[in-house]
Amino acid sequence: MVQFLPASGSLSVLIRAKGVLSNSPLQHMRLLRVTVVWIFLAGWPAWGGSAGPEGAPAPREAAERPEGGVPRKAAEIARLPTPWGPFLITNSMVVSWAVALGLILFAQAATRKMKEVPEGAQNFWEWMVESLYGFLEGVIGEDLAKRTFWFFATIFIFIVSANWMGLIPGVGTVGWGHRTPQGFVVDEPWLRGADADLNMTLAMALVFFACWLYWALRELGPGGFLLDLFGPKGETAGLLKVLMVIVFFAVGWLEMISILFRPISLSFRLYGNMFAGENMLEVMSNLVPGLGWLLSIPFYFMELLVGFVQALVFMLLTAVFTMLICTHEGGPEPGAHASKALSTA
Repeated sequence: MVQFLPASGSLSVLIRAKGVLSNSPLQHMRLLRVTVVWIFLAGWPAWGGSAGPEGAPAPREAAERPEGGVPRKAAEIARLPTPWGPFLITNSMVVSWAVALGLILFAQAATRKMKEVPEGAQNFWEWMVESLYGFLEGVIGEDLAKRTFWFFATIFIFIVSANWMGLIPGVGTVGWGHRTPQGFVVDEPWLRGADADLNMTLAMALVFFACWLYWALRELGPGGFLLDLFGPKGETAGLLKVLMVIVFFAVGWLEMISILFRPISLSFRLYGNMFAGENMLEVMSNLVPGLGWLLSIPFYFMELLVGFVQALVFMLLTAVFTMLICTHEGGPEPGAHASKALSTA
């Protein structure tokens, strides 16, 4: 069932498929707990926009648009006044809200009337949950999968849904524009792919970073966390041990820099691939007047695959990053596919 609970002035969405997989640890799995948090974080960079004279809203600027491509920035479609400044609603935020609402409604419909022999939407939902859980369990291990599956399942389901929704005809191609000798050009589309906006991908990466830090501190404790980063590895003695302490202390600082850059690399990887895909479809649809719809069909199928692969890569990278910090000597062994999954991602 779907429960809306107040959390720090916003909504936290919990989806619990009670009765589903009664003999499985997924019985009370929370699949979409952070979706709404992501959406609010995606809109956070739009707060505090500049204002004109006497507090009047600043005039809307034309979105930067490369020649023959889609605008680099999400277009502003509304501005809500708040005590902290204007809250800007962009066309990509509307799509992310639509995706989140659609997933919530579908999960509610699939788990409303549970049956021993699933069929229809319930059958699809259980198949998806079981498949994702089995895959992640093989990558990061059973113990870690039980504690973190709700987050990684949310990542995959939300990203792949948002990527595919961005391919629906009309998303990015219908909106305000102007006429040119070559035809009508859309300057500000009413809708834009959610993951083609850096705000959205950066918000997801930052939420993962916060969860990763919480899981690491919960698993190792503050002292163990610092020891895992800066402590010497292996059994040494004497002068060699002193040398290894110095070496691993220096390596620990490099690891800290790598950890801090992970949200940036995760967000730009997903954003770059989806933004490039939208540009490619836009260029192919305008390459030959009158035949754009035909030329873009093969690239639509390719973008369906790219959208799935990018969701899988994002989920795998975040899962493996978590496994590397939470799995240590004497702890639960990760699945056999972990190294292969990391090299593939």
